[in-house]
Amino acid sequence: MSEAALHLPTIAEVAKSEAGQRRLRRRYAAERRFKYYGLAGIGLGVLFLAVMLVNIVSTGWTAFLQTYIQIEVTFTPELVDPSGARTEDALRQGDYYTLARDALKQTFPEVTGRSERRQLNALISVGAEHQLRNMVIADPSLIGTTQQVWVLASDDVDMFWKGYIDRDLPEEQRRVPDVQIAMIDTLESRDAIKQEFNWAFFTNADSREPEMAGIAAGVVGSFLTLLVTLILSLPIGVATAIYLEEFAPKNWITDAIEVNINNLAAVPSIIFGLLGLAVFLNFFGLPRSAPLVGGMVLALMTLPTIIIASRAALKSVPPSIREAALGLGASRQQAMLHHVMPLALPGILTGTIIGMAQALGETAPLLMIGMVAFVAEVPGGITDPSTALPVQVFMWAGSAEAAYQEKTSAAIMVLLIFLIMMNAFAIWLRKKFERRW
Repeated sequence: MSEAALHLPTIAEVAKSEAGQRRLRRRYAAERRFKYYGLAGIGLGVLFLAVMLVNIVSTGWTAFLQTYIQIEVTFTPELVDPSGARTEDALRQGDYYTLARDALKQTFPEVTGRSERRQLNALISVGAEHQLRNMVIADPSLIGTTQQVWVLASDDVDMFWKGYIDRDLPEEQRRVPDVQIAMIDTLESRDAIKQEFNWAFFTNADSREPEMAGIAAGVVGSFLTLLVTLILSLPIGVATAIYLEEFAPKNWITDAIEVNINNLAAVPSIIFGLLGLAVFLNFFGLPRSAPLVGGMVLALMTLPTIIIASRAALKSVPPSIREAALGLGASRQQAMLHHVMPLALPGILTGTIIGMAQALGETAPLLMIGMVAFVAEVPGGITDPSTALPVQVFMWAGSAEAAYQEKTSAAIMVLLIFLIMMNAFAIWLRKKFERRW
Protein backbone atom coordinates (compact mmCIF):
# COMPACT_ATOMS: atom_id res chain seq x y z
CA MET A 1 0.00 0.00 0.00
CA SER A 2 1.40 3.41 -0.98
CA GLU A 3 2.29 6.16 1.46
CA ALA A 4 -0.43 8.38 -0.06
CA ALA A 5 -3.06 5.80 0.76
CA LEU A 6 -1.82 5.57 4.36
CA HIS A 7 -1.73 9.37 4.85
CA LEU A 8 -4.36 10.64 7.30
CA PRO A 9 -5.41 14.31 7.09
CA THR A 10 -4.17 16.52 9.91
CA ILE A 11 -6.41 18.75 12.03
CA ALA A 12 -5.25 21.82 10.13
CA GLU A 13 -6.07 20.15 6.81
CA VAL A 14 -9.53 19.14 8.02
CA ALA A 15 -10.17 22.70 9.27
CA LYS A 16 -9.12 24.15 5.91
CA SER A 17 -11.30 21.80 3.89
CA GLU A 18 -14.67 22.90 2.59
CA ALA A 19 -16.56 20.64 5.01
CA GLY A 20 -14.46 21.89 7.90
CA GLN A 21 -15.08 25.49 6.95
CA ARG A 22 -18.84 24.87 6.82
CA ARG A 23 -18.76 23.32 10.30
CA LEU A 24 -16.77 26.26 11.64
CA ARG A 25 -19.19 28.75 10.12
CA ARG A 26 -22.16 26.91 11.62
CA ARG A 27 -20.47 26.79 15.02
CA TYR A 28 -19.56 30.47 14.95
CA ALA A 29 -23.10 31.35 13.82
CA ALA A 30 -24.53 29.29 16.70
CA GLU A 31 -22.23 31.08 19.14
CA ARG A 32 -23.29 34.47 17.80
CA ARG A 33 -26.97 33.50 18.05
CA PHE A 34 -26.45 32.37 21.63
CA LYS A 35 -24.73 35.66 22.42
CA TYR A 36 -27.54 37.65 20.83
CA TYR A 37 -30.16 35.59 22.71
CA GLY A 38 -28.39 36.40 25.96
CA LEU A 39 -28.15 40.11 25.13
CA ALA A 40 -31.81 40.12 24.09
CA GLY A 41 -32.79 38.47 27.37
CA ILE A 42 -30.79 41.01 29.39
CA GLY A 43 -32.21 43.88 27.34
CA LEU A 44 -35.76 42.59 27.80
CA GLY A 45 -35.24 42.29 31.55
CA VAL A 46 -33.80 45.81 31.75
CA LEU A 47 -36.72 47.10 29.66
CA PHE A 48 -39.30 45.50 31.96
CA LEU A 49 -37.46 46.86 35.01
CA ALA A 50 -37.34 50.35 33.48
CA VAL A 51 -41.04 50.25 32.64
CA MET A 52 -41.88 49.14 36.18
CA LEU A 53 -39.71 51.85 37.77
CA VAL A 54 -41.05 54.56 35.46
CA ASN A 55 -44.62 53.51 36.27
CA ILE A 56 -43.95 53.51 40.02
CA VAL A 57 -42.14 56.86 40.00
CA SER A 58 -44.63 58.56 37.68
CA THR A 59 -47.52 57.44 39.89
CA GLY A 60 -45.90 57.93 43.28
CA TRP A 61 -43.86 61.14 43.14
CA THR A 62 -46.98 63.28 43.62
CA ALA A 63 -47.55 61.64 47.02
CA PHE A 64 -44.61 63.69 48.29
CA LEU A 65 -46.69 66.82 47.65
CA GLN A 66 -49.88 67.80 49.47
CA THR A 67 -52.54 70.39 48.67
CA TYR A 68 -53.45 73.05 51.24
CA ILE A 69 -56.25 75.63 51.31
CA GLN A 70 -56.01 78.98 53.07
CA ILE A 71 -58.93 80.01 55.28
CA GLU A 72 -59.43 82.84 57.74
CA VAL A 73 -60.11 81.27 61.12
CA THR A 74 -61.56 83.18 64.06
CA PHE A 75 -60.67 81.24 67.20
CA THR A 76 -63.91 81.97 69.02
CA PRO A 77 -63.51 81.38 72.77
CA GLU A 78 -67.02 79.91 73.05
CA LEU A 79 -66.07 77.18 70.56
CA VAL A 80 -62.43 76.63 71.47
CA ASP A 81 -62.59 76.82 75.27
CA PRO A 82 -66.16 77.17 76.52
CA SER A 83 -65.13 76.45 80.12
CA GLY A 84 -62.40 79.11 80.10
CA ALA A 85 -59.99 76.78 81.92
CA ARG A 86 -57.23 77.12 79.30
CA THR A 87 -55.92 73.65 80.21
CA GLU A 88 -54.84 71.17 77.59
CA ASP A 89 -57.71 68.81 78.41
CA ALA A 90 -60.23 71.63 78.08
CA LEU A 91 -58.74 72.80 74.77
CA ARG A 92 -58.91 69.27 73.37
CA GLN A 93 -62.68 69.29 73.95
CA GLY A 94 -63.22 72.37 71.75
CA ASP A 95 -65.55 72.34 68.73
CA TYR A 96 -62.91 72.75 66.01
CA TYR A 97 -65.19 71.16 63.42
CA THR A 98 -67.56 74.12 63.60
CA LEU A 99 -64.58 76.46 63.72
CA ALA A 100 -63.29 75.19 60.37
CA ARG A 101 -66.75 75.18 58.77
CA ASP A 102 -67.42 78.76 59.89
CA ALA A 103 -64.14 79.81 58.30
CA LEU A 104 -65.20 78.19 55.02
CA LYS A 105 -68.53 80.04 55.14
CA GLN A 106 -66.67 83.32 55.55
CA THR A 107 -64.46 82.44 52.58
CA PHE A 108 -67.52 81.74 50.39
CA PRO A 109 -70.37 83.86 51.83
CA GLU A 110 -72.37 83.48 48.62
CA VAL A 111 -72.87 79.74 49.28
CA THR A 112 -76.22 79.34 50.99
CA GLY A 113 -77.86 76.14 49.71
CA ARG A 114 -77.66 72.98 51.75
CA SER A 115 -76.19 70.93 48.90
CA GLU A 116 -73.62 73.60 48.07
CA ARG A 117 -72.59 73.89 51.72
CA ARG A 118 -72.01 70.16 51.82
CA GLN A 119 -69.78 70.49 48.78
CA LEU A 120 -68.04 73.46 50.40
CA ASN A 121 -67.31 71.55 53.60
CA ALA A 122 -65.91 68.70 51.52
CA LEU A 123 -63.11 70.95 50.25
CA ILE A 124 -61.02 70.48 53.39
CA SER A 125 -59.94 67.32 55.16
CA VAL A 126 -61.29 66.12 58.47
CA GLY A 127 -57.69 66.54 59.57
CA ALA A 128 -58.16 70.31 59.45
CA GLU A 129 -59.88 70.29 62.85
CA HIS A 130 -56.97 68.30 64.32
CA GLN A 131 -54.60 70.84 62.83
CA LEU A 132 -56.51 73.73 64.44
CA ARG A 133 -56.63 71.89 67.76
CA ASN A 134 -52.87 71.36 67.73
CA MET A 135 -52.32 75.03 66.92
CA VAL A 136 -54.39 76.17 69.91
CA ILE A 137 -52.80 73.67 72.29
CA ALA A 138 -49.34 74.79 71.20
CA ASP A 139 -50.23 78.50 71.50
CA PRO A 140 -53.35 79.27 73.62
CA SER A 141 -52.87 82.99 72.94
CA LEU A 142 -54.53 82.38 69.54
CA ILE A 143 -57.91 82.20 71.31
CA GLY A 144 -59.93 85.29 70.43
CA THR A 145 -57.79 86.18 67.40
CA THR A 146 -58.31 85.79 63.66
CA GLN A 147 -55.58 84.05 61.68
CA GLN A 148 -54.91 83.06 58.09
CA VAL A 149 -54.36 79.31 58.28
CA TRP A 150 -53.34 76.82 55.60
CA VAL A 151 -55.34 73.65 56.25
CA LEU A 152 -55.22 70.25 54.62
CA ALA A 153 -57.38 69.80 51.51
CA SER A 154 -59.52 66.70 51.10
CA ASP A 155 -58.25 63.78 49.06
CA ASP A 156 -60.59 64.52 46.14
CA VAL A 157 -59.43 68.13 45.93
CA ASP A 158 -55.84 66.98 46.23
CA MET A 159 -56.24 64.48 43.38
CA PHE A 160 -57.99 67.11 41.24
CA TRP A 161 -55.29 69.71 41.87
CA LYS A 162 -52.60 67.18 40.94
CA GLY A 163 -54.33 66.45 37.64
CA TYR A 164 -55.59 62.92 38.33
CA ILE A 165 -59.21 64.02 37.86
CA ASP A 166 -60.04 65.44 34.44
CA ARG A 167 -62.33 68.46 34.64
CA ASP A 168 -63.44 67.90 31.03
CA LEU A 169 -65.15 64.61 31.90
CA PRO A 170 -68.93 64.65 32.41
CA GLU A 171 -69.83 65.48 36.00
CA GLU A 172 -71.29 62.06 36.73
CA GLN A 173 -67.95 60.43 35.81
CA ARG A 174 -65.74 62.34 38.25
CA ARG A 175 -65.63 62.62 42.03
CA VAL A 176 -65.30 66.42 42.03
CA PRO A 177 -68.58 68.09 40.93
CA ASP A 178 -68.80 71.36 39.00
CA VAL A 179 -69.65 73.30 42.16
CA GLN A 180 -66.40 72.28 43.82
CA ILE A 181 -64.39 72.97 40.66
CA ALA A 182 -65.78 76.51 40.62
CA MET A 183 -64.78 76.92 44.28
CA ILE A 184 -61.27 75.59 43.56
CA ASP A 185 -60.93 78.04 40.67
CA THR A 186 -61.98 80.87 42.99
CA LEU A 187 -59.37 79.79 45.55
CA GLU A 188 -56.75 79.69 42.81
CA SER A 189 -57.60 83.22 41.71
CA ARG A 190 -57.11 84.37 45.31
CA ASP A 191 -53.82 82.44 45.68
CA ALA A 192 -55.52 80.52 48.49
CA ILE A 193 -54.60 77.03 47.30
CA LYS A 194 -51.10 75.60 46.98
CA GLN A 195 -48.95 72.51 47.16
CA GLU A 196 -46.18 71.89 49.67
CA PHE A 197 -43.85 69.02 50.47
CA ASN A 198 -45.83 66.34 52.27
CA TRP A 199 -43.87 65.92 55.51
CA ALA A 200 -46.89 64.19 57.02
CA PHE A 201 -46.27 61.25 54.70
CA PHE A 202 -43.14 60.49 56.74
CA THR A 203 -44.39 61.52 60.20
CA ASN A 204 -47.99 60.23 60.28
CA ALA A 205 -49.14 56.69 60.86
CA ASP A 206 -51.82 55.06 58.74
CA SER A 207 -55.22 56.72 58.46
CA ARG A 208 -58.67 56.07 57.01
CA GLU A 209 -58.30 59.41 55.20
CA PRO A 210 -55.77 59.13 52.33
CA GLU A 211 -54.56 62.72 52.68
CA MET A 212 -53.58 62.05 56.31
CA ALA A 213 -52.02 58.61 55.81
CA GLY A 214 -48.28 58.19 56.32
CA ILE A 215 -45.61 55.52 56.57
CA ALA A 216 -44.18 56.35 60.01
CA ALA A 217 -45.77 53.32 61.68
CA GLY A 218 -44.62 51.03 58.87
CA VAL A 219 -41.05 52.36 58.91
CA VAL A 220 -40.72 52.13 62.70
CA GLY A 221 -42.39 48.71 62.71
CA SER A 222 -40.00 47.45 60.02
CA PHE A 223 -37.02 48.84 61.95
CA LEU A 224 -38.07 47.15 65.21
CA THR A 225 -38.82 43.90 63.41
CA LEU A 226 -35.44 43.87 61.64
CA LEU A 227 -33.72 44.73 64.92
CA VAL A 228 -35.21 41.63 66.57
CA THR A 229 -34.34 39.60 63.47
CA LEU A 230 -30.71 40.75 63.52
CA ILE A 231 -30.27 40.15 67.26
CA LEU A 232 -31.57 36.60 66.94
CA SER A 233 -30.30 35.46 63.54
CA LEU A 234 -26.76 36.87 63.41
CA PRO A 235 -25.21 35.17 66.48
CA ILE A 236 -27.12 31.91 65.99
CA GLY A 237 -26.37 31.77 62.26
CA VAL A 238 -22.67 32.59 62.60
CA ALA A 239 -22.20 30.17 65.52
CA THR A 240 -23.92 27.40 63.54
CA ALA A 241 -21.75 28.06 60.50
CA ILE A 242 -18.55 28.01 62.58
CA TYR A 243 -19.50 24.74 64.26
CA LEU A 244 -20.53 22.98 61.05
CA GLU A 245 -17.52 24.19 59.07
CA GLU A 246 -14.75 23.96 61.67
CA PHE A 247 -15.65 21.67 64.56
CA ALA A 248 -18.49 19.30 63.63
CA PRO A 249 -17.50 15.70 62.81
CA LYS A 250 -18.18 14.62 59.24
CA ASN A 251 -20.87 11.97 59.60
CA TRP A 252 -24.42 11.31 58.44
CA ILE A 253 -25.89 13.54 61.16
CA THR A 254 -24.04 16.67 60.03
CA ASP A 255 -24.73 15.73 56.41
CA ALA A 256 -28.45 15.60 57.21
CA ILE A 257 -28.26 18.97 58.99
CA GLU A 258 -26.52 20.56 55.98
CA VAL A 259 -29.10 19.15 53.57
CA ASN A 260 -31.94 20.47 55.70
CA ILE A 261 -30.35 23.93 55.99
CA ASN A 262 -30.02 24.10 52.19
CA ASN A 263 -33.63 22.96 51.82
CA LEU A 264 -34.89 25.55 54.33
CA ALA A 265 -33.37 28.31 52.19
CA ALA A 266 -35.81 27.34 49.41
CA VAL A 267 -38.93 26.96 51.57
CA PRO A 268 -41.69 29.50 50.70
CA SER A 269 -41.75 32.32 53.22
CA ILE A 270 -45.43 31.82 54.06
CA ILE A 271 -44.50 28.47 55.64
CA PHE A 272 -42.44 30.33 58.23
CA GLY A 273 -45.48 32.53 58.85
CA LEU A 274 -47.61 29.45 59.52
CA LEU A 275 -44.92 28.16 61.87
CA GLY A 276 -44.91 31.47 63.76
CA LEU A 277 -48.71 31.43 63.96
CA ALA A 278 -48.78 27.89 65.34
CA VAL A 279 -45.81 28.12 67.73
CA PHE A 280 -45.28 31.72 68.83
CA LEU A 281 -48.91 32.86 68.90
CA ASN A 282 -51.05 29.81 69.55
CA PHE A 283 -48.65 27.80 71.72
CA PHE A 284 -46.58 30.41 73.57
CA GLY A 285 -49.28 33.11 73.51
CA LEU A 286 -47.01 35.96 72.41
CA PRO A 287 -48.69 39.25 71.41
CA ARG A 288 -50.20 39.28 67.95
CA SER A 289 -49.13 41.91 65.41
CA ALA A 290 -45.98 42.76 67.37
CA PRO A 291 -42.44 43.33 66.04
CA LEU A 292 -41.21 40.75 68.57
CA VAL A 293 -43.10 37.93 66.86
CA GLY A 294 -42.43 39.33 63.39
CA GLY A 295 -38.71 39.46 64.12
CA MET A 296 -38.69 35.88 65.41
CA VAL A 297 -40.47 34.63 62.30
CA LEU A 298 -38.14 36.52 59.97
CA ALA A 299 -35.15 35.28 61.97
CA LEU A 300 -36.19 31.70 61.21
CA MET A 301 -36.46 32.61 57.53
CA THR A 302 -33.12 34.46 57.46
CA LEU A 303 -31.06 31.87 59.36
CA PRO A 304 -30.42 29.54 56.36
CA THR A 305 -29.18 32.46 54.25
CA ILE A 306 -26.78 33.64 56.97
CA ILE A 307 -25.53 30.11 57.69
CA ILE A 308 -24.85 29.35 54.01
CA ALA A 309 -23.13 32.70 53.42
CA SER A 310 -21.06 32.39 56.59
CA ARG A 311 -19.91 28.87 55.73
CA ALA A 312 -18.90 30.03 52.26
CA ALA A 313 -16.92 32.91 53.79
CA LEU A 314 -15.16 30.57 56.22
CA LYS A 315 -14.43 28.07 53.46
CA SER A 316 -12.85 30.80 51.32
CA VAL A 317 -10.09 31.38 53.91
CA PRO A 318 -7.02 29.34 52.79
CA PRO A 319 -6.14 26.31 54.95
CA SER A 320 -2.61 27.71 55.31
CA ILE A 321 -3.96 30.35 57.72
CA ARG A 322 -5.28 27.68 60.04
CA GLU A 323 -2.16 25.53 59.67
CA ALA A 324 0.15 28.44 60.43
CA ALA A 325 -1.80 29.34 63.58
CA LEU A 326 -1.88 25.73 64.76
CA GLY A 327 1.81 25.35 63.97
CA LEU A 328 2.63 28.28 66.26
CA GLY A 329 0.82 26.61 69.15
CA ALA A 330 -2.66 28.13 68.92
CA SER A 331 -5.65 25.97 69.76
CA ARG A 332 -8.34 25.32 67.17
CA GLN A 333 -10.61 27.81 68.88
CA GLN A 334 -7.86 30.47 68.94
CA ALA A 335 -7.01 29.84 65.31
CA MET A 336 -10.66 30.27 64.41
CA LEU A 337 -11.43 33.38 66.49
CA HIS A 338 -8.13 35.24 66.07
CA HIS A 339 -7.13 34.39 62.50
CA VAL A 340 -9.86 32.80 60.37
CA MET A 341 -12.85 34.76 61.68
CA PRO A 342 -11.44 38.27 60.98
CA LEU A 343 -10.65 37.26 57.40
CA ALA A 344 -14.11 35.73 56.87
CA LEU A 345 -15.97 38.60 58.57
CA PRO A 346 -16.59 40.70 55.39
CA GLY A 347 -18.28 37.76 53.69
CA ILE A 348 -20.30 37.01 56.82
CA LEU A 349 -21.48 40.61 57.09
CA THR A 350 -22.32 40.72 53.38
CA GLY A 351 -24.46 37.59 53.67
CA THR A 352 -26.14 38.98 56.78
CA ILE A 353 -27.04 42.26 55.09
CA ILE A 354 -28.43 40.43 52.05
CA GLY A 355 -30.50 38.22 54.35
CA MET A 356 -31.79 41.28 56.21
CA ALA A 357 -32.67 42.98 52.92
CA GLN A 358 -34.64 39.89 51.96
CA ALA A 359 -36.44 39.99 55.31
CA LEU A 360 -37.24 43.70 54.85
CA GLY A 361 -39.21 42.98 51.69
CA GLU A 362 -41.19 40.02 53.05
CA THR A 363 -44.95 40.32 53.46
CA ALA A 364 -46.46 36.83 53.58
CA PRO A 365 -44.98 35.72 56.96
CA LEU A 366 -46.09 38.96 58.62
CA LEU A 367 -49.62 38.60 57.27
CA MET A 368 -49.92 35.21 58.93
CA ILE A 369 -49.07 36.61 62.39
CA GLY A 370 -51.54 39.50 62.20
CA MET A 371 -49.30 42.42 61.25
CA VAL A 372 -51.89 43.32 58.61
CA ALA A 373 -53.95 45.07 61.29
CA PHE A 374 -54.77 48.77 60.90
CA VAL A 375 -52.29 50.67 63.10
CA ALA A 376 -53.00 54.37 63.62
CA GLU A 377 -50.20 54.97 66.14
CA VAL A 378 -46.44 54.72 65.76
CA PRO A 379 -45.25 51.72 67.85
CA GLY A 380 -43.07 52.53 70.83
CA GLY A 381 -41.62 49.06 71.49
CA ILE A 382 -41.28 45.53 70.18
CA THR A 383 -44.46 44.37 71.92
CA ASP A 384 -46.72 47.20 70.71
CA PRO A 385 -49.20 46.59 67.86
CA SER A 386 -47.39 47.37 64.66
CA THR A 387 -47.25 46.91 60.92
CA ALA A 388 -44.38 46.78 58.44
CA LEU A 389 -43.74 48.81 55.32
CA PRO A 390 -44.34 45.91 52.85
CA VAL A 391 -47.57 45.07 54.68
CA GLN A 392 -48.67 48.71 54.50
CA VAL A 393 -48.03 48.65 50.75
CA PHE A 394 -50.19 45.53 50.54
CA MET A 395 -53.02 47.16 52.49
CA TRP A 396 -52.96 50.41 50.49
CA ALA A 397 -52.84 48.53 47.18
CA GLY A 398 -56.14 46.86 48.04
CA SER A 399 -57.90 50.06 49.09
CA ALA A 400 -60.80 51.33 47.02
CA GLU A 401 -59.78 54.99 47.39
CA ALA A 402 -57.97 56.24 44.28
CA ALA A 403 -55.78 58.51 46.41
CA TYR A 404 -54.13 55.46 47.95
CA GLN A 405 -52.64 54.54 44.55
CA GLU A 406 -50.06 57.29 44.71
CA LYS A 407 -49.42 56.49 48.38
CA THR A 408 -48.78 52.85 47.42
CA SER A 409 -46.28 53.79 44.73
CA ALA A 410 -44.56 56.28 47.04
CA ALA A 411 -44.22 53.66 49.79
CA ILE A 412 -42.76 51.23 47.23
CA MET A 413 -40.23 53.91 46.25
CA VAL A 414 -39.19 54.32 49.90
CA LEU A 415 -38.93 50.55 50.32
CA LEU A 416 -36.82 50.23 47.15
CA ILE A 417 -34.50 52.97 48.37
CA PHE A 418 -33.93 51.10 51.64
CA LEU A 419 -33.29 47.83 49.77
CA ILE A 420 -30.87 49.50 47.34
CA MET A 421 -29.00 51.13 50.22
CA MET A 422 -28.66 47.81 52.08
CA ASN A 423 -27.45 45.96 48.99
CA ALA A 424 -25.07 48.80 48.10
CA PHE A 425 -23.64 48.65 51.63
CA ALA A 426 -23.13 44.89 51.24
CA ILE A 427 -21.30 45.43 47.93
CA TRP A 428 -19.15 48.13 49.49
CA LEU A 429 -18.21 45.85 52.37
CA ARG A 430 -17.24 43.07 50.00
CA LYS A 431 -15.17 45.34 47.77
CA LYS A 432 -13.42 47.08 50.65
CA PHE A 433 -12.44 44.07 52.78
CA GLU A 434 -12.34 41.27 50.24
CA ARG A 435 -8.95 39.54 49.88
CA ARG A 436 -7.88 37.47 46.93
CA TRP A 437 -5.63 34.55 47.74
